[in-house]
Amino acid sequence: MQPVAVVYEYTHVSELQPTTRTPANMRELKSKDFWRAVLAELVGMTLFIFLSISTAIGNKNNSNPDQEVKVSLAFGLAIATLAQSLGHISGAHLNPAVTLGMLASCQISVFKAVMYIVAQMLGSALASGIVFGTRPSDNEALGLNSLSGVTPSQGVGIELLATFQLVLCVIAVTDKRRRDVTGSAPLAIGLSVCLGHLAAISYTGCGINPARSFGPALILNDFTNHWVYWVGPMCGGIVAALIYEFLQCPRMHNFRPRFEILLNGHDEENDSPDLNREEIIRPGPSQWPKQ
Repeated sequence: MQPVAVVYEYTHVSELQPTTRTPANMRELKSKDFWRAVLAELVGMTLFIFLSISTAIGNKNNSNPDQEVKVSLAFGLAIATLAQSLGHISGAHLNPAVTLGMLASCQISVFKAVMYIVAQMLGSALASGIVFGTRPSDNEALGLNSLSGVTPSQGVGIELLATFQLVLCVIAVTDKRRRDVTGSAPLAIGLSVCLGHLAAISYTGCGINPARSFGPALILNDFTNHWVYWVGPMCGGIVAALIYEFLQCPRMHNFRPRFEILLNGHDEENDSPDLNREEIIRPGPSQWPKQ
């Protein structure tokens, strides 16, 4: 009987071990951390709107300058407090414009961005309903944003620039590549919110947060010029993300892993060991600087 020669061809190990990736939506749907993050956005937005709007309508006898300072400080302090409390869970976006900015810079997946925005809008509507039910009977205000002496196009420009500086601050102070951020990131973000209100509150009521504008408009069923408070902030968030990523702190290589995060989210198990991890921005809790 003639011996049979068996020839083995070299095959790379990666070809012998086919990789299987769970679809991003299913992976995130099954993740407890994902739902904790979405819940944190819902709870955080509810508290933020309740605290800030309650402050805004609390005293009708304040003169305008005093009221503007009071409201600006309330919004800023509320964001700083909640960012410190929830930043390690969800990143404490608490603003669809911030979420869209993070999406534009490929720091979160599209699915997570959508769920965050839904949670933020639900939280705003819930808090606005609570304030509506608990406000004094002689107070008909609910912190509804409205234009004051400016046209809708001017309002869009004001909202865009005020949101631009906020989202730029958020992305800059939570950039894990930076080693010079030694202060408190939540405080810096809170001061940025306060600054935006001081600049814009006299003209547009200072939305800089579409979900914040949506809640009172929904409860009062008054959507007059409501589009201004979506177009301006959302455009400002996108522009801030693009300018930071491509002009201020450019990262012109490793587009593939960033695109994977955009589509599939972050997956620790399936990350390739040969990727330059210093160049990949992690979504969610790992973005937040340790205090």
